[in-house]
Amino acid sequence: MATGGNAIRGTRVGAGPMGEQDHGFHAERVAISYWDALGNETVRYFAAGIPDEEIPEVIDSPHSGLPAGRDKENPPAVAKTEPYKTHLAYVKERRTEEEAEALLGDALQQLRERRGEG
Repeated sequence: MATGGNAIRGTRVGAGPMGEQDHGFHAERVAISYWDALGNETVRYFAAGIPDEEIPEVIDSPHSGLPAGRDKENPPAVAKTEPYKTHLAYVKERRTEEEAEALLGDALQQLRERRGEG
C-alpha cells in the first residue's frame, strides 16, 4: 500500500481546530487607493491596526508599471527616459581636436606638478 507524505489516515490537509478567522481571512482591513499618472486606480488592503507610517505612500501600479501615489490630484510623475542614441549621435557629441588637446595638456600638467617636475 502506497502512502504519501506525513498525512494521517482519515484527515484532511489543513484541517484542525482553527477556523478561517484564526487564519486571518476575516481580519479587519482598510482599503487604500493609489493612482498613477495615467489615472489608473489600484486598491491595496492593509490590516486595520497598522500605523499610518507603515503604509507606503508610493507603490508600483500593476496596470502601467508606473509609480502610484495616494494623492489622486497629484500622482507621481512619469519617470523621464532617455531616448535611444545611435552611434552617430555619440560621434556628434565628441570633442573637437583642439578641446581634446587642451584636456590632455591640462592632465599632463597636473601629473607633472604632482611629481614635482613642474
